[in-house]
Amino acid sequence: PLTVIMTTPSPTAIEIASHTTLIPPHDGRHRLVRGRSDIGTAYRSQCPESTHKQTFKLRHSAVPAEVAHRARLPHSAGAMTSLILASSSPRRLALLAQIGVVPSRVTSPDIDESPLKGELPRVYALRLAEAKARAVVRRDGEVVLAGDTTVAVGRRILPPAETAAVQRELLALLSGRRQQVISAVAVVDGDGKLRSRLSISTLTFKRLTAAEIDAYVACGEGLGKAGGYAIQGRAAAYTRALSGSYSGVVGLPLFETAALLRASGVDVA
Repeated sequence: PLTVIMTTPSPTAIEIASHTTLIPPHDGRHRLVRGRSDIGTAYRSQCPESTHKQTFKLRHSAVPAEVAHRARLPHSAGAMTSLILASSSPRRLALLAQIGVVPSRVTSPDIDESPLKGELPRVYALRLAEAKARAVVRRDGEVVLAGDTTVAVGRRILPPAETAAVQRELLALLSGRRQQVISAVAVVDGDGKLRSRLSISTLTFKRLTAAEIDAYVACGEGLGKAGGYAIQGRAAAYTRALSGSYSGVVGLPLFETAALLRASGVDVA
């Protein structure tokens, strides 16, 4: 059997070695490699039978997440990654389930969501999603997912429909008008790196009569939501055109979310 001596046998490296299989280079050449590959991190090793330094790749699928994190190894695809959803929205939870993702816990960060003076809608949505992700207290190796959905008419950021009166005003404003729905997603990975993406959709309502607005407000489904409506509910009957991401309008753009989660080591269906 080949004996390998690590040049820097730190306690973490020794712990990793106990969980790994050493794979020599396929081409048989002696070379120095330090960096990352698709199957793990290349470690510089010394073979006692030779004065040359050889490269061995660590297949670390069995390395515990906390050990891999201390060594700055990327979490393996098969490892279970703990995901925190920084949102109390049942819609986002249901959308995650569509792509086979179930958070280990759900929390609702308390941040100031007031727009800054002159802030553009897309800048506002991205800032809030990133602020929510950063506000969550997490342990090493845990991944945090946060999102924000903003409805805008031109440069005007529309508030959530906190009351029936506000909802009625929002629906009257959106009646027969084109609007932008900006959905931002932010993910903090197990190493604390923040990644974020935007999804921008364009949606147009039919002209709503006063009776239709009253009936929709009375049903209660749009209360508290961005723009004062829920496209996955009765508001679908008022939607004349939609260009972009349906899931983004609901509250979490799944294409962008899946890409960010995969980049952060979370398994996605």
